Amino acid sequence: MKMLVTGATGKLGTKVVETLLKTVPASQLTVSVRNPEKAEGLRARGVEVRQGDFDRPETLDSAFAGIDRLLIISADGDNETRIRQHTNAIAAAQRAQVGFIAYTSAANASESKLFLAPVHRVTEEAIIKTGIPYSFLRNNWYLENEIAGIQGVLAGAPWVTSAGTGKVGWALQQDYAEAAAAVLSGNGHENTTYELSGELLTQEELASALGAVLSKEVPVQQVDDATYADIMKGAGVPDFLIPMLVNIQKDIREGALEIESNDFEKLLGRPITPINEALTQIVNGISQTK
Repeated sequence: MKMLVTGATGKLGTKVVETLLKTVPASQLTVSVRNPEKAEGLRARGVEVRQGDFDRPETLDSAFAGIDRLLIISADGDNETRIRQHTNAIAAAQRAQVGFIAYTSAANASESKLFLAPVHRVTEEAIIKTGIPYSFLRNNWYLENEIAGIQGVLAGAPWVTSAGTGKVGWALQQDYAEAAAAVLSGNGHENTTYELSGELLTQEELASALGAVLSKEVPVQQVDDATYADIMKGAGVPDFLIPMLVNIQKDIREGALEIESNDFEKLLGRPITPINEALTQIVNGISQTK
């Protein structure tokens, strides 16, 4: 059985591949990457490396040839770009007669008002239309997305948010990667949707957990969207990213990520990494990169 992971040199993709290699022979694993040179380390370990560019559909035909089970890791970029790229990948999977597609989606994608949701809604619908058995991995929110805020706190800043009392199901990328690996390499996941959400926490509760890890009080500064945008600009966030960050805060405030589910535990066969332990890992990682 041949499995393929797209975007295998990205942050999530790297973790998925490393997790798979603990239980799957390298000879059964193929990766599709835009720049094969970045995957030379995997090739040296016996993983087949193929060039596949979501913007060049002809490369995807050879990348997906002979593949039984495919994991499409959602691309980066604006909504329009991502929809085009995902559509190209799905069409290529259909041409290659791939037997199963797992896809990293977003929380409650079919119903969500999250500003990122349209990409995932369109992609899920396109996968269903192919008739290929699928599994949608609806990832709630990576704790790693909060690294800039955690770095700010480490430098003495308050936790700044305009998300109010909205709750988020944060979890480490490693937990999401292990769930994806379990679905790609496991049985019985045909035509399934998994809502992968950690324990639901408000911004205050996350800041409190961070304070416990750092053994200090972390003050929370609740602001409106305009002030949040100004603070992000003052912190050096590039202008093109600020509307996205403001939208995320607004969507959280309105409950877009407040999804309760125990699907994570089902796939992992264990509880997800507790928030204090997860934050400790991130804080330690920040310290090591200084």
